[in-house]
Amino acid sequence: MITILENANAVDVENGEILADRHLSLEGGVIREISESAIACANARRIPVNGRFVIPGLIDAHVHVTAYTANLGELPRQSPMYVAAQTARVLAGMLRRGFTTVRDVGGAEFGLARAVEEGLINGPRILYGGKALSPSGGHGDHRPMGVDREDEAYSQVSLGRRCDGIDGVRRAARDEIRRGAHHIKIMANGGISSPTDKITSDQFSEDEIAAIVDEARMANLYVVSHTYTARSVARAVRNGVRSVEHGNLLDEETVFLMKEAGSFLTPTLACFRALSEVGAASGFPIDRMDKIKLVLDSGIKAVELAYRAGVPMAYGTDLIGPMHERQLSEFALRADVVPPLDMLRSATSVGARLVNLESEIGHVRENYRADLNVLSANPLEKGVLAEFARHLDLVVKGGVAQDR
Repeated sequence: MITILENANAVDVENGEILADRHLSLEGGVIREISESAIACANARRIPVNGRFVIPGLIDAHVHVTAYTANLGELPRQSPMYVAAQTARVLAGMLRRGFTTVRDVGGAEFGLARAVEEGLINGPRILYGGKALSPSGGHGDHRPMGVDREDEAYSQVSLGRRCDGIDGVRRAARDEIRRGAHHIKIMANGGISSPTDKITSDQFSEDEIAAIVDEARMANLYVVSHTYTARSVARAVRNGVRSVEHGNLLDEETVFLMKEAGSFLTPTLACFRALSEVGAASGFPIDRMDKIKLVLDSGIKAVELAYRAGVPMAYGTDLIGPMHERQLSEFALRADVVPPLDMLRSATSVGARLVNLESEIGHVRENYRADLNVLSANPLEKGVLAEFARHLDLVVKGGVAQDR
């Protein structure tokens, strides 16, 4: 089936230009043709765009699609089949909001990705890392102090897995690679949702981090690191980590180190704002709410530092439970620091480079995947992205217009 989008303003995110009055032919899941004149095709489905704006499908580079509840410690206690059913609802919401590709950095696995690819679940394409690697007592260890053992079957849903020592981390990385991981996630810093660590604690020795990076590189993959503090970010980047998540407590010296190393930053301001406002009401453990205060206000300062230094920043949200509905709020939270074009690039072309799919997604171009959004207003104008949901008229994934 051929679909033709007629009379569209196509947005060139690389050059920051609007290509007026274009006609896009979509076939076989890709953009076959972009023409300045009408495209003749007798049997095509024609969608009049009428001067609205066509942008690439959005990429959220930091999600946890299985986190249907804000109490992450509950996930392993639930039936994996029940979690899968809840995840289908989460994924449908993401696609409805215009996200056609997501990078899951803890929780999703090959079964969910396959279900989406085969059309069993309607949602964005999933690039998964399996379970994040965590040292004992680290951010991926959700055992309370009084519990020593838990069901360690891989089929039980959780965002992380424990591994310790050089041999242990290599074995765990190889296992995630065996299961088809697109990247390897490590917990190199303390976190908010974990019960026994501090946000300021470094996690994994530098030798362990280097060993995980080595395993990923041998498989032509890269490492994603959960990190807040400048010290933890520096430890990760020095040892080859390519993708720094959060980074709320960055400083200028560490930002320079990231720039020199070619590392990406994925801020997740949406997560911290949501947790501070509705976390407790959403089921997030009350005893961990105080941790949020340490990173809430510093996040936008880190974004400003990284933007001034030219560190490439992807779009990420890290939302959990009912807070997934705030997935588009990251645009508004960065708006005072990042101009509209660069903000749009974060959610499209920069995200595509981060996940090594820059030749397939992230642009409105011929022979790219037909993942597109149609907006009623120009996204390069100030304030439009902050009101993305209000302006979103149509979502297209793989050349198929989605019901909204």
